[in-house]
Amino acid sequence: MTKKTSTAAEPTAAASAARPDFSHAPINAALPPAQKIDLFRTMVRIRRFEERSLRAYQGKKIGGFLHLYIGQEAVAVGCCSLMGKDDHVITAYRDHGHAIAVGMEFNPLMAELYGKATGCSKGKGGSMHYFAPDKNFWGGHGIVGGQIPLGTGLAYALKYQGKKGAAMAFMGDGAVNQGAVHEAYNLAALWNLPIVFIIENNGYSMGTSQARSSAGELAKRAAGYDMEWGQCEGHNVYEVRAMMDNFLTKAREQSRPSTVEIDTYRYRGHSVADPDNTYRTKTEIEEYRRTKDPIQLFQGILLAEGVLTEETAKKIDDAARAEADNAADFAEASPYPTAADIQTDVYWEADHPAERKSQGRLFFD
Repeated sequence: MTKKTSTAAEPTAAASAARPDFSHAPINAALPPAQKIDLFRTMVRIRRFEERSLRAYQGKKIGGFLHLYIGQEAVAVGCCSLMGKDDHVITAYRDHGHAIAVGMEFNPLMAELYGKATGCSKGKGGSMHYFAPDKNFWGGHGIVGGQIPLGTGLAYALKYQGKKGAAMAFMGDGAVNQGAVHEAYNLAALWNLPIVFIIENNGYSMGTSQARSSAGELAKRAAGYDMEWGQCEGHNVYEVRAMMDNFLTKAREQSRPSTVEIDTYRYRGHSVADPDNTYRTKTEIEEYRRTKDPIQLFQGILLAEGVLTEETAKKIDDAARAEADNAADFAEASPYPTAADIQTDVYWEADHPAERKSQGRLFFD
């Protein structure tokens, strides 16, 4: 059985000495400097996109829910940076970080938040429904745990087609108690499907702490399905990559499922409509930000390695802020969907009438 990869610790000199140096893990040691900087750049871009989205929401440009990924950047970037051509990703409603990590551009993402026709889902999905089939990214799903059976289906398709790929199905700690998740675990183990179930444990199922809502170690539940499992800290992108490389390799090469739990933290509320500190203290949030902020931690690591300079870090940050501002301008200037668009992208046959084979009405006025 896979044991915990690490335990929580502050990124101080004393703590670093007691923890494994994940920069020496083969998957990280093989990274050229340019790719390390790309990892850092992607994390910064996620943070600045989310902060700009928050400002747009507060300015009443965005309606509905907005689940921000601020504080969890190292998880999506660490996992998605390992994707090969036949690897796939599916996630829950806190999906902005994953979308940017797989390579989606800011403009269609921001436009989708604004409900504009230029959005990645043509303004019909909003914050919780980003998709990019061309990048093997399958959303963005609003039903808690609902994406996990779909991710299992992705893994089934990979095995059926004989491809050496893996599906990564992300979920929050609250989703682990959903029945559909356990049904997916059972089928994945029974059929030996190439999937890694990834629990992004930020400690709170909406506003309920894990201690009050879930018994035991979440990843360890996989043992009941004869799956391997692992656990690591999610603020160090090197640590995330080191653990995920192991399980993704097993999925690709041995078609074996597994479950991993990545401990992380979100700085904002479950949705930005929720207060940030009604169920946790400001001190708790600031302590994590001070000691484990994933961007500051990785910047410090790269500075120590001589890969990054303070000047380059500032340029990356300035560029990310400008990119996010430009995306907001693009979204503001984009048109809304028309009334006729309500009946497009619903049924395949409606959008391809020449190839329709069914009979009867597809829509009722």
